[in-house]
Amino acid sequence: MTPGAARFAQAALVGDSDPPGHTLVLAEHAGEMLGRRGITLVTGGRGGVMEAAARGAARGGGLTVGITPGTDAQSANPWCDIVLPTGLGHARNVLTALAGDFIVAVGGGAGTLSELCFGWVHGRPIYVLQGSGGWSDRLAGGVLDHRASSVIVTCDGLEALEREVVRFCASKALKIREPNAGRG
Repeated sequence: MTPGAARFAQAALVGDSDPPGHTLVLAEHAGEMLGRRGITLVTGGRGGVMEAAARGAARGGGLTVGITPGTDAQSANPWCDIVLPTGLGHARNVLTALAGDFIVAVGGGAGTLSELCFGWVHGRPIYVLQGSGGWSDRLAGGVLDHRASSVIVTCDGLEALEREVVRFCASKALKIREPNAGRG
């Protein structure tokens, strides 16, 4: 690729490793939408929301990356195409957050909050899927601190999330696929 050429977008999708069932369904559908659009999905590579989103992205024809906390690549969920074992524990959350051009939050606990904070500090737009629980619902329409280095956009469903993602990618000249196009 030549310098400055458009590349496919990357989404860091973050959420709880042990969420309720409805959150898993939302994560899987969000991952599938990203995969259909050719957006590389980056997660923490483990279970829960991370696994559900990766499964959906794979079904949608997308590439999945798991940035895992341990040193064993085998610890990643089976839907990760690329596994980056870090040996960093929760400190790997900064890598996950910064690997995305934007962040999608589906539910989430303390680990998710740390990823959102790293994204906020480093200017990554944050799209929270309302109704998915956890920090996604607590931060809807809010801000994390006085810096205003990023935005938190509340998406009231998967269609709203897709509209916002498409709009962001267009504004940054990031490549995405038309929803019915094949992988490639």
